[in-house]
Amino acid sequence: MARVLLAGESWINAATDYKGYDAFPHTQLEIGATPLLEALGAEGHEVTHLPSHAVATDFPATLEKLDEYDVVVLSDIGANSLLLPPRVFAEGRPFPNRLKLLAEWVRRGGGLAMAGGYLSFQGFQAKANYHATAVEDVLPVDILPYDDRVECPEGIPGSLTAASHEVTAGLDAEWPILLGYQRLSAKQDAEVLATIESHPLLAVRTEGAGRTLAFASDISPHWAPTEFIEWPGYQRLFHQAVTWLAGNAA
Repeated sequence: MARVLLAGESWINAATDYKGYDAFPHTQLEIGATPLLEALGAEGHEVTHLPSHAVATDFPATLEKLDEYDVVVLSDIGANSLLLPPRVFAEGRPFPNRLKLLAEWVRRGGGLAMAGGYLSFQGFQAKANYHATAVEDVLPVDILPYDDRVECPEGIPGSLTAASHEVTAGLDAEWPILLGYQRLSAKQDAEVLATIESHPLLAVRTEGAGRTLAFASDISPHWAPTEFIEWPGYQRLFHQAVTWLAGNAA
């Protein structure tokens, strides 16, 4: 089974309740990664979840630390969280470029995936900002330089295009609805395994000795509704995805 580092897919809500003259501010940590963590755990994968607020400080900053994992999944966590640890942002001191580090790690044999969301690929108002980075270089897709979201509140199903690939073997030809996705284009040497509205939904690629995968929608709400998360293919899809990404290491 694979050793997986899942970075992101959490957020902190800050709200203020107003009750007449008085106000009550409060915060709450929300974990969106739970469905994926449960699915991968049920298949026996060893998953470490690094929530979004800890990525800047705790994401691996050396190849040796990355080598503790077979697969890294970036989900709804923007490039700034990887590029601007406190040593750089607060202290004005140099620090390893973790986007370049990830690309080098992939070429040496690592497995990298990015899942969609408001802070994935280019993201909401382009704030994820992975366009023209070392991570984009190794992914199987090209990323737009502007807000790349496609909201589908009516629900749009994905369609399988490569049933024989290890990642998609045994999955339904038509997938449950999704409520949005990132508009991406596949690199020339990528293999598109599933599409949504004629755009890549799931694509894979080899890069050097490593493997990469892009899933253009979410692993959790809001883009991944109950219909998708409770689909039996959800667990199978992501189990097979991390197994393929891990390659011989799994």
